[in-house]
Amino acid sequence: MYTLSNRLKMASIVLIILGLLGVSYGFWDSHHYKTTEDVKELLASEHHEGGHGEAHESTGHDAAAAHGDDQHADDHAVVESHADDEHVEEGHKMSHEEHVLHQIHNRPWSALYVAAFFFFMIALGVLAFYAVQYAAQAGWSPVLFRVMESITAYVLPGAIIVLLIAVASGTIGHYNLFIWMDPEVVEHDKIIQGKAGYLNLTWFVVRGLIFISGWALYRHFSRKFSLAQDNADDNKNFKRNFRISAAFLVFYIYTESMMSWDWIMSVDPHWFSTLFGWYVFASMFVSGITVIALMTIYLKSKGLLEFVNDSHIHDLAKFMFGISIFWTYLWFSQFMLIWYSNIPEEVTYFVTRIEDYNLPFFGMVVMNFVFPLLILMNSDYKRVNWFVVMAGIVILCGHYMDVFNMIMPATVGDRWFIGIPELGSICLFAGLFLLVVFNALSKAPLLAKRNPFIKESEQFHY
Repeated sequence: MYTLSNRLKMASIVLIILGLLGVSYGFWDSHHYKTTEDVKELLASEHHEGGHGEAHESTGHDAAAAHGDDQHADDHAVVESHADDEHVEEGHKMSHEEHVLHQIHNRPWSALYVAAFFFFMIALGVLAFYAVQYAAQAGWSPVLFRVMESITAYVLPGAIIVLLIAVASGTIGHYNLFIWMDPEVVEHDKIIQGKAGYLNLTWFVVRGLIFISGWALYRHFSRKFSLAQDNADDNKNFKRNFRISAAFLVFYIYTESMMSWDWIMSVDPHWFSTLFGWYVFASMFVSGITVIALMTIYLKSKGLLEFVNDSHIHDLAKFMFGISIFWTYLWFSQFMLIWYSNIPEEVTYFVTRIEDYNLPFFGMVVMNFVFPLLILMNSDYKRVNWFVVMAGIVILCGHYMDVFNMIMPATVGDRWFIGIPELGSICLFAGLFLLVVFNALSKAPLLAKRNPFIKESEQFHY
């Protein structure tokens, strides 16, 4: 049995407290700017210092392109056709300042949402991997089942938090994440009006609750059958787990895709990609497997998981390597086809990211593809714990940046920065994640001793 140490519990609580302070500071600091006059002063100071203001003046970024809201562009077109140049420039300037004010207020919401989704997707990725192991009747992995089950304990609270932040941003906040929640935007936007039967708050919440209920129910019953199998005289519970895992994977494929459309892609309601569900799946899958590997290595270092050997670590690292390549294939397929076709409605998505997020956009490709390729290609390195840990840390940072790149350009435009709100949000959810996961780990024996493949798993060598 694993016992949650006071040191780990205290570290988690400290992270949560630091995170709450950082998040609170982010909201407080963003509301220093209450009017367009405040933004004028900010832009003037930035222009003087050669910061964001200078970039705005030189490039004249359209507010609609950064936030996914074409209403500003329509307003500008009307102004241009009915006014002289002086009034046009004034119209542009004022709309830009209002837009910057909205972006500043969006930032703490976006930072919170990115971190919340990142830790939730780790747990959901592990849940899918766990279901695959049962459905495939894999013989190598049962010694890792308790680690996987403990990580999946975060699925329910993590998903609820993500949904609550999304809804709160459109109710408590001023439509800080999803512009399709704003009635004024919908009223003047024909594209969003055409999607209103799907993109509306009621059905957004209903779909979210259906997703969460299905994921949580599978996790509950799979854990229940897994623990019951420990004290059983036959394999009935294992067979039940096999059947519900196979059924869950069908449910998961549909709901994961719809969740990625709802919770991520709809921050850019004018843009869509038919690959997006798979792309998000690859990111959550490799992140989840990476956390399984890191947690297993940590527990081994504490003298636990005695039946886990370097062959198990090797196979986890193999999955980390393989799914990183799969993620890169999807990233390149999505990027190359849209960029090459150069359709304005589609390519805007990548133009915004390349112009305003050049470092995080291409940096994540290095962290998620180049680094794992170089470190984990060699089979021997996959058995070296510190190599796997180093690669795992970089992969997790890279996929945090992946989520960052999916959310931030649509909500904060070029006002992005990794500062106190972002770091505070990471600390908050990292502390909560550690507390939930390791508390769940302490609730059951670390070995699924009556699993029919447990002996094969204990003696696994590759």
